[in-house]
Amino acid sequence: MISNSTFEQFLISFRHDLHAHPELSKKEVRTTHKIREQLELHQITILPLTLATGLVAEIIGDYPGPTIVLRGDIDALPIQEENDVAFRSVSHGIMHACGHDFHTTALLGAAIQLKKQTGNIYGRILFVFQPAEEIGYGAAAIIETGLLNKADAIFGWHNDPTLPLGTVASCHGAVTASVDAFDITITGRGSHAAKPNEGNDPFIITSQLITAFQTIISRFLPSNTNAVVSITQIHGGNNRNVIPEKVVLSGTVRAFDAKIVELIKQRMQQLITGLAFTNEAIIELEWVEEFSPATNNHPELTDFALQLAELNGFTIEKMEPLSIGEDFANYQTVIPGAFVFIGSGSPYPLHHPQFKADDNILLPITNYLFQLTLAAGQHPFKKL
Repeated sequence: MISNSTFEQFLISFRHDLHAHPELSKKEVRTTHKIREQLELHQITILPLTLATGLVAEIIGDYPGPTIVLRGDIDALPIQEENDVAFRSVSHGIMHACGHDFHTTALLGAAIQLKKQTGNIYGRILFVFQPAEEIGYGAAAIIETGLLNKADAIFGWHNDPTLPLGTVASCHGAVTASVDAFDITITGRGSHAAKPNEGNDPFIITSQLITAFQTIISRFLPSNTNAVVSITQIHGGNNRNVIPEKVVLSGTVRAFDAKIVELIKQRMQQLITGLAFTNEAIIELEWVEEFSPATNNHPELTDFALQLAELNGFTIEKMEPLSIGEDFANYQTVIPGAFVFIGSGSPYPLHHPQFKADDNILLPITNYLFQLTLAAGQHPFKKL
């Protein structure tokens, strides 16, 4: 029987290999190959998948029961790593700055442990090694394959460097925000910079629009509305002496309630219509539901996940929802699920070039996922 120390070294080595060879969303070819190698080595069934990258594996227990899904994401980010470690990324401009190498390894480790326990497993377990989380593509693509159609519950997690090492945090309902984006094109009349009266300056209209948008939260919606409207890009002009006829601005809306998103969208369009009329300009809004809805943690599954974390030696914590996006939310539109955050010990935040998760928490997280999944198959959940 493999010892805990030997298994831990395997996990750390596997994670370091992934970290040294990160791959961007939808390009995780080597990562997928490495996962497949280990699944096949441990005789874990890999289901047919139409996607170019990513895997879905299956373990069927000896007793009838529910279908439980575990999900881990596998893609990296377009960031140049600045850590001075032996397993530093060898791929220029690409880094596992969000810890998906950590997530992948813990999921693989849990699968290997569970494969040895089929005599204690009730039902069926699916392991989703999901591609392209960072671009909001992977979860929806996995759902479209139909492989999760008969699933009863799904669990996911994300490392969190802001939490103390060994802490698991979550809450009922939304734990991350919905992520929507927008592009706005403002078309006025260009002119010479010295004769602005001969044109219709789209920069002036743009500034009016940005200011107006800041009134949506607090003047149109209550000031305690948990939502943001942020302008993040402005593009227009290419010459100091010319006022252009067109300016394009882009931004994002984050909220925890789909009804609030719809109200924000409506108000933005009202402001655009009014400013277009007042300024005799053309203003076009393109709304992009680009990433995910808000997560929607099932209360009973969330309490169960936190209870199992505590039984496995973690400190549990109830948290306030985060305004970040997480495409795990897409699974929760079709499967009851729970998503938790686990302290990862990095002195730097996610998406930072010096983000560095602590290897010491890798085995405890793997053991937690193993115990959580094993117990979920036997837990008498109410009708979800």
